[in-house]
Formats: sequence, C-alpha cells, structure tokens
Amino acid sequence: MARDEQDSRIARALREGPAATPFVELPGGTFLMGSDSRSDELPVRRVALKPFAVALVPVTNADYARFLAATAHEPPGFWGDERFTQPSSPVVGVSWFDAVAYCEWLSNVLDRTCRLPTEAEREYATRGGAAGVRYPWGDEPWSEGVHAHGPAGGDRPHPVGSSPPNGYGIYHLADNVHEWCSDWYARYEAPDPSEEGAVAVDPRGPEEGTRRASRGGSWRHGVKVSRIAARSSLPPDYRYNDYGMRVYAEAR
Repeated sequence: MARDEQDSRIARALREGPAATPFVELPGGTFLMGSDSRSDELPVRRVALKPFAVALVPVTNADYARFLAATAHEPPGFWGDERFTQPSSPVVGVSWFDAVAYCEWLSNVLDRTCRLPTEAEREYATRGGAAGVRYPWGDEPWSEGVHAHGPAGGDRPHPVGSSPPNGYGIYHLADNVHEWCSDWYARYEAPDPSEEGAVAVDPRGPEEGTRRASRGGSWRHGVKVSRIAARSSLPPDYRYNDYGMRVYAEAR
C-alpha cells in the first residue's frame, strides 16, 4: 500500500470515526518469536499464525470519544488533561477492561469480530515481514533524523502517523504508547525437547494471572522505543498515561 494511500485512510478515519477504522489484512504464517536479549523473551520458538487483521494506527482520542458518547462508558484516566485528549493522538489512560469494552463495541459497529491481539500476533505484525531484526525498521537504534516525530512536545503522545510505518504499513508499533495484549503475562513455555522443530500454533498466554501483557514503546520513557521482541505488563485495572490500545480483527 502506498504511503499517500495510508495517510488518506488515516485522515478519513479521523474525520469519519471508528466506522472507517483502517485495517491491514495479514496473511499469517510461521516465524521465530522471542529473542535472547532478555530472559522473559526466551525461549525463541517457531510459531504459526492464521490470517488476521491489524489497525494501521492505535485507537485515537477521536475514536474513543465516539465510543464514550455511544455507550456512556466511564472516561479514561487523564481525560480532563488537554495533553492527553488531542483528537489525532492515541487514547491513553485506558485499562485492559476498557480496551476490551471498546473492541466489543467496535465489533457491533463494523459487524466484524474485533479484539486485542495475542502477544504472538503483536510480534508478528511488528516484524513487518522481516526476519531477525531488532526494530520494525531494522537493527539500528532510533534516529531522530530518520524517525523524528511531528511538532508535539515531549510531555504527551504524538499524533498518529507521525513516524514511519513498518514493512506492513503499520504505524507506531515500537513507539508512542504501550498497547494492551489479550494474554496474561508469563514466561514462555519451553518447547518439548522430544519434538525437534515443533511449531506452536496460535499460542495464547496462561488461563489466569495477575498482569496482562503489553507491547510497544512509550512517549514518556527515556528510551522512546522498544525492540520487536520486548515485553511489558501491567495489572489489567491500571490506567497509565502511556498505555493505549490497538484493534485487531478476524481475517476477512
């Protein structure tokens, strides 16, 4: 998809609301998930995913305001602070439960099953079709000259589309806000040593836990971006001003 077409779809979504949510349809496939950079990213394992769809950008304040108006859902944390309510910036201060509620509402709006991603889906989407790289753009660290954001200050999220997309045309997968995943956070299970070359098919996290997994970088961290395989987590009822969400959907 050409960059000007992507920008046009984002502009339309900001103008028309959640009914115009722009998705990228991904084919699924097999990839190596994890890394040896940190212990909770091990073991590196082969994972197979079925096709699914990913929104081009995180859910914006403009989208979330329409959800609040339609449902009378409780506003997110920081909703009264203008730094965190700019229409074109990602919504923040949403708990995991808020994110799930938004996906359920959007499913009805779009007549399509919308949801949060598994960690495996999130990592596959972030890789953008490239194998073995550390960041969505390659192995080099974030460069302000190449990946610079727009004019927003350093005390708030940046407008969606303000840094380059990855190989699939998806924006902000390593920067801007952390994004909730559907999985409970836990160490990865080691593959059965008797099954050489085994593939984990559409893996999910454990059935229960205390923290939900999340992925992506944060506008308020000293290091603004995260590696593709980097993991984070938070109790599901917490609302932080650098935690947002992105909608995933079943394939069409």
